[in-house]
Amino acid sequence: MLRTRILHQHWIAALACLCVFFAPLVSAQSGVLPSWNERAAKKAVVDFVHRVTTEGGPDFVPPAERIATFDNDGTLWIEQPLYVQLRFAIDRVKALAPEHPEWKSTQPFKAALEDDYKTLGASGEKGLMSLLMATHAGMTSDEFERIVSDWLGSVRHPRFQQAYTNCVYQPMLELLAYLRANGFKTYIVSGGGVEFMRAFAEQVYGIPPEQVIGSTLRTQFELRGDKPAITRLPALDFLDDKEGKPVAIERIIGRRPIAAFGNSDGDLQMLQWTAAGPGARFMLIVHHDDAEREFAYDRTSAMGRLDKALDEAQAKGWVVVSMKDDWNTIFRFTR
Repeated sequence: MLRTRILHQHWIAALACLCVFFAPLVSAQSGVLPSWNERAAKKAVVDFVHRVTTEGGPDFVPPAERIATFDNDGTLWIEQPLYVQLRFAIDRVKALAPEHPEWKSTQPFKAALEDDYKTLGASGEKGLMSLLMATHAGMTSDEFERIVSDWLGSVRHPRFQQAYTNCVYQPMLELLAYLRANGFKTYIVSGGGVEFMRAFAEQVYGIPPEQVIGSTLRTQFELRGDKPAITRLPALDFLDDKEGKPVAIERIIGRRPIAAFGNSDGDLQMLQWTAAGPGARFMLIVHHDDAEREFAYDRTSAMGRLDKALDEAQAKGWVVVSMKDDWNTIFRFTR
């Protein structure tokens, strides 16, 4: 009887020790990615991070090589009903219109002034570039940053009536923080203008300017009086979209990512480039399928079309996140 009591006490003590040992792990695990539902997508993220950060494991990746790249529009923040930077360009056309009376009869400026998005979309890449050249150039980089910051502070999303910097996906903010806490360096690699994104990326995403890669206008150094300035010119320097994304990654980062995150066909080549590397790889696509809480669109959308990339993700086993099923929260303001 005495021996049984002693063994019982030893078992209780052993269990108590185990509880003390594992409690922090259980607590930490339950606090990981709280806006993600306990489904396959979250498990895949956590498993990948565990594998590449476990020293001595077969998939261990040194911290210097833990590079993760993220598209911006539709991956980190909202892109419907218009790309945010496109709306910025339209608002700039309206603000500058008194200085350009010819715009009232010249496309695509006429369409922008009349909020004729169908005609604007039909103008294609050439038309949209015309808007960007006319509204994003002819000023210094500092002046442009101030204009963007002021605009972001004053406009609201037409559906949610929130600042665009609030229309960021809470689950992706958690993912960025989770990766950084595990030794990853996170980059934005987007078709959007690099200086447009740099105006808010550090404050909103915690991603510093030097880790933001995007499309660029040509610039030049000049003296304005006795003050040096970088002036933006009305000419495209580099389009960081589709095939341009892996080119920019190689040129600027100099390391192939081990993880890449996107939402559209414009991200396909970045995902392919990431997948083709050696060792553990992680590719994820955000699928917009929640019309009630955000928007539902994919193969036929003019903004953020997801067609070829969705097919390749399904064929190759990349993670496809259902916003409807995998996220219990989309925006912080909807909690």
